Amino acid sequence: MSAGDTGAADTSLPARAGAVLTIDLAAVQANYRRLQERLAPQARCAAVVKADAYGLGAARVGPALARAGAETFFVAQLDEGIAVREALRCVAPEAEILVLNGTGAGPGADFRAHRLIPVLNSLGEIESWQSEAARAGHRLAAALHVDTGMNRLGMPQAELDVLAEDPRRLDGIGLRLTMSHLACAELSRHPMNAEQRAIYDAARGRLPAAPGSLANSSGIFLGPAYHYDLARPGVALYGGNPTPNQRNPMQQVVRLQGKILQAREIDAPQTVGYGATHRAAGPCRLATVAVGYADGYLRSLSNRGRAWVGGQSVPVVGRVSMDLITLDVSAVPPEASRPGALVDLIGPEVPVDDLAEAAGTIGYEILTALGGRYHRVYRNG
Repeated sequence: MSAGDTGAADTSLPARAGAVLTIDLAAVQANYRRLQERLAPQARCAAVVKADAYGLGAARVGPALARAGAETFFVAQLDEGIAVREALRCVAPEAEILVLNGTGAGPGADFRAHRLIPVLNSLGEIESWQSEAARAGHRLAAALHVDTGMNRLGMPQAELDVLAEDPRRLDGIGLRLTMSHLACAELSRHPMNAEQRAIYDAARGRLPAAPGSLANSSGIFLGPAYHYDLARPGVALYGGNPTPNQRNPMQQVVRLQGKILQAREIDAPQTVGYGATHRAAGPCRLATVAVGYADGYLRSLSNRGRAWVGGQSVPVVGRVSMDLITLDVSAVPPEASRPGALVDLIGPEVPVDDLAEAAGTIGYEILTALGGRYHRVYRNG
């Protein structure tokens, strides 16, 4: 995506649309290949496409990733898995799709009907899937999630002890993967990374042999010791920085442009927006843009966010409201901030991680909060 045309009218944008969200599928594919190249030779790269591919549309992103070489996909919920299976029906019909929330995500018959693999998180789920295998009359594939310190999902140590002492509990289950999840991978020097890896190695040594998976997006950058047989990147595929406080090694995927609805001049002591939280210090020019918190532009960006208009960084002034934000465009030539012009809210000069920092959150939340009112454009891929 070029920064040079920022603010220019997009003739592909319908007149009725208030904003355009552009997703560069070629950039998603390039990010996948870059991550695969970074892995140790024995490791494959999966793709995490949960939450509708982090808000970007799994129906389009999933096939693009398959064309880039992805053969294994992770989702959180059963319905997500069903949707991804349908999206991959033509381009990758034999892809493996694993459901992180396990058998608690839905009926076993639905897993079987759509060839989805549950990630088993407890002895109870192992028993449930074993019963499903008995009903099917043949072994059923599954992954096993061992908790190594997140204390979220995953088999706790006490249950691991029970399973290790009686591996017959896995009878009828074809163990495709033994996995765990890093809590602090984005902090490369955090001692918990090595601690979790040691716990994970010990757990694998007590369980039936199966391929291993530990690294998420940031975990890939911790080095080959964390790669095992399968890595599970998510946000890095979509342009998020897996190495905070360092240059982002990933290509930008998302561009969000909002339409200016109105421009006006005000002077002190006039105020802007709900609660009168911004007061003009003197003459200024304002532009009102058709994006608000209903579109995922978070309310916490009130008086903190920045946009890119006419080659300039401009501040959000006043509160973000449901459908609108207001920018101080005093530094921008009037012709660049006229009604109908587009401004970059996420783009080459406003990376998603920078916007997230201004909002006091993370890029994951910004991406997954992107609303359904945008006119979406998928490029390349």
